[in-house]
Amino acid sequence: MLTRPAASVEEMTLSEHLRSLPDEALLTLLRRRPDLAVPPPGDMGVLASRATVRLSVVRALEQLDAFALAVLDALQLLGPGAASADELAKLVGTNVETPLQQLRELALIWGENPALHVVGTVPQVIPYPAGLGRPAEQLDLDLGDIEAAIAGLDDAQRDVLDRLAAGPPIGAAQVRAGSPVARLVSLRLLARLDAATVELPREIGLLLRGDSPLGVVSVEPPPLPAPPLEQAAVDAAGSGQVLEWLRHLEGLLDLCAADPPVELRSGGIGVRDLRRLARALSVDEPVLALLLEIACAAGLLANSASQHQGWLPTTAYDSWLAAPPERRWVQVATAWLDLARQPGLVGRRDERDRVLAPLSADIARPGAARVRRSVLSILADLPPGSAPAAEALVARLAWQGPRRGGRLRDESARWALAEAETLGVTGRGALTSYGRALRTGQDAASELAHRLPAPLDHFLLQADLTAIVPGPLEPELSRELTLAADVESSGGATVYRITPPSVRRALDSGRSAAQLHQMFAKYSRTPVPQALTYLIDDVSRRHGGLRAGVAASYLRSDDESLLSQLMADRAVDDLGLRQLAPTVLMSRVRTQEVLSGLRAAGYIPVEESADGYVVVSVEQPRRAARQGVAPRPPARPPRPTDDQLEGVVRKLRIGDRLARVARRSPVSISNLPGVTTATALALLQEAARERHRICLSYVDSSGNATSRVVQPLSIGGGFLRAEDEGTETLHTFALHRITSVAHVDDPTTPLS
Repeated sequence: MLTRPAASVEEMTLSEHLRSLPDEALLTLLRRRPDLAVPPPGDMGVLASRATVRLSVVRALEQLDAFALAVLDALQLLGPGAASADELAKLVGTNVETPLQQLRELALIWGENPALHVVGTVPQVIPYPAGLGRPAEQLDLDLGDIEAAIAGLDDAQRDVLDRLAAGPPIGAAQVRAGSPVARLVSLRLLARLDAATVELPREIGLLLRGDSPLGVVSVEPPPLPAPPLEQAAVDAAGSGQVLEWLRHLEGLLDLCAADPPVELRSGGIGVRDLRRLARALSVDEPVLALLLEIACAAGLLANSASQHQGWLPTTAYDSWLAAPPERRWVQVATAWLDLARQPGLVGRRDERDRVLAPLSADIARPGAARVRRSVLSILADLPPGSAPAAEALVARLAWQGPRRGGRLRDESARWALAEAETLGVTGRGALTSYGRALRTGQDAASELAHRLPAPLDHFLLQADLTAIVPGPLEPELSRELTLAADVESSGGATVYRITPPSVRRALDSGRSAAQLHQMFAKYSRTPVPQALTYLIDDVSRRHGGLRAGVAASYLRSDDESLLSQLMADRAVDDLGLRQLAPTVLMSRVRTQEVLSGLRAAGYIPVEESADGYVVVSVEQPRRAARQGVAPRPPARPPRPTDDQLEGVVRKLRIGDRLARVARRSPVSISNLPGVTTATALALLQEAARERHRICLSYVDSSGNATSRVVQPLSIGGGFLRAEDEGTETLHTFALHRITSVAHVDDPTTPLS
């Protein structure tokens, strides 16, 4: 059993501990736990109260590594009250000064050696420290002679205890008569929580663990072997991925512009559209999901649900296309780094057995961005060119934050590594030089620019109607070639194939046969194959033999002279009538507008249905459409800056002084405004002369009572001039509005 002596020093509360800290230590606390500073606490009591709130403690525990958590577990196992660092070192088996410093900085413990205390909320958040159960007293068990009871167990019963002692101490088991669990419950070695759950008391777990009450303590992070690579080779591999990623993203957005994916009723894009886009881009569906999520996060893709058109490129896409490739990459890579969603979940099923769709609310994960940054931080801490194995990196991340990331932590780390490789942030498993700059917010575009190959102004035509591009093309030439040819393969060189459909696509876009001939002859470094010339001429000769168009409405009449009169009537020019046959006219405007225009011109038309019957219509009363306002997600509060935190600490000190003065009996000059005694004047004059701070209670002209810590400067004419310590500004106070005054400092100690 764990035994420990009582604390030999006077204990203090958490508020007193915080009050005793220097300003720099308070700043460190507020930097690491910014939720304590918003809104600014009024005094140290408020700060201490916030530091023990369950949610705030959970966030603080997520910042601890495995070693610090083991030390915190050891503090809990030593029982309530104060513990010493020597006791902890003996229990853990090594020096514990470093983790104790982490715990102090986060205000999870307070006090000095040998009176270390754990914040009272920690046992609620970690009810089973080191994987051990609760004490027998809390489980209403009277253990008696534990060693004798354990010695009489058979192998099956001892196996149950050993497994629960290794942790966790809670087990699910049906307590059937004659079973090993039933026997252990009857011997009061296990506590029965309900019909199917049992718990091992802490005392028995400690006894079974013997000399290792904490189990295996990971003092050092797990090794991270990383075979070194040349940084130049890493950057070359990454830059190739950058160009491939930009090509896929541009292709995706062009496909969405031509045939927008439809928004599902439950949100996101459906399986049919996903498969169509993946086939067109020749990528896997996970890569496509990542493309969609990043395009949306970067502001290049948006849902035009108001026009019922589906997901379309935004106006920002055009300016993005015009930017150089390194700037385009930085924009999308930054969006990925801060993406609070998990594209790796796409295709899985949720608890209601629904498939998770990309761009839906179901894959939002606020912690995803933190996992990505943590993975890149681990890679950045290694020597340049280091490419660790994925599993070793996942193990290191798990040691750094055992309580961070949830059940998807390990998978999220693997997804982050795969995504970084796909985007070119890493190359061959190592962090690229521009990926390192991206992580720290430096100029990643400049780092990437001179590593990308110079754009080419030519390609190589082959006799099999392919064009080989040994690098990235200039943007304008790339668009022209993509219009007239299809990408067949990509890699170090891109192969385009010219086919009748691709030539037809170029002709549909307004290019003529002569322009295509000129483009291929101008930019090809090899002779233009005769087969290509014949292909372009043949397709252009047949292009436009059939024509299709859109007519919003039509007019027909057996009276050809009436239709001729209509075509000559200038009063109906706005209808855009065009004669298709002697008895048929078409219009570019809708049927109702045609009817109104003809009636206004003196004609008497009627509307007919698709099957030729006259339509009898009754005008319906007009009603306003009821529209709902979509709820906006709550905005995350901004993280306080250092200057703001310094202001919070300054106000904390002032508020704490005011609170302490309020708890004392003030040197009162009056309890009512308008009454100024000789004692009041004497005290204020002494404070101004000796430069003492005072706590001044004051009622302003609106009747609002306030308290301030001020430094009196002068008194005269019924007014007090003083400097406000909180705002460092001069104020003038009417003496008759001062209700009470109290010394903040010892009157015998002048201010420096």
